[in-house]
Amino acid sequence: MSERAVELLGLPEDRPCLLLDVGCGSGLSGDYISDEGHYWIGMDISPAMLDVAMEREVEGDLLLADMGHGIPFRPGMFDGCISISAVQWLCNADKKSHSPPKRLYRFFSTLYTALARGSRAVLQLYPENSEQLELITTQAMRAGFTGGMVVDYPNSAKAKKFFLCLFVGASGTLPKGLGTECADGEEIHQAKFTNERTRFRNTKGKSVKKSRDWILEKKERRRRQGKEVRADTKYTGRKRRPRF
Repeated sequence: MSERAVELLGLPEDRPCLLLDVGCGSGLSGDYISDEGHYWIGMDISPAMLDVAMEREVEGDLLLADMGHGIPFRPGMFDGCISISAVQWLCNADKKSHSPPKRLYRFFSTLYTALARGSRAVLQLYPENSEQLELITTQAMRAGFTGGMVVDYPNSAKAKKFFLCLFVGASGTLPKGLGTECADGEEIHQAKFTNERTRFRNTKGKSVKKSRDWILEKKERRRRQGKEVRADTKYTGRKRRPRF
């Protein structure tokens, strides 16, 4: 889902971008963002999940924060935002002082401010019902966003995914959901999409994950961020032989 969310952002391929990951958890989405050559900042309400991210030594910066209180960053700071299975929790009133419409509006209005003009936010979510979905989209549009809902595999009970694709500034063309063009069956859609993604990634010249080149590129990114990294040796990226 992280890969699909980043794809829907429509980021430029000729330069790295700074992204915000709302509800970053243990940083799994951030790993993919880093692999794509971008920088990111993650925020989450759970100290335990952020501790896991720290133990995993993720490359992004982490912030303990409640998204219902707003996005605490300066205007126009981010080139895009993703969120995986987090925004729907703002529809719940966990405390008497919580008002879901007010918390959603606070989140979307401050997110709109923190994003650069012309950028996008892609929020994957699991709405409980149509009323919850309407509440979320209404508050997003009220905050100034344009865009709409992208639904992948709408006819599948298991593969169906909702992505709220929001535009800052000028309204863009809403991407098409996967599995909506052909009627040959869900499995064919999935296979076709997977093949297309593989070809696209190969044409970008990205190093194969876990290869020596991929490891060296990752270590170099961490050095540029000022982090301590072990020196490169002839053993870097070498696979150990299995023991019997």
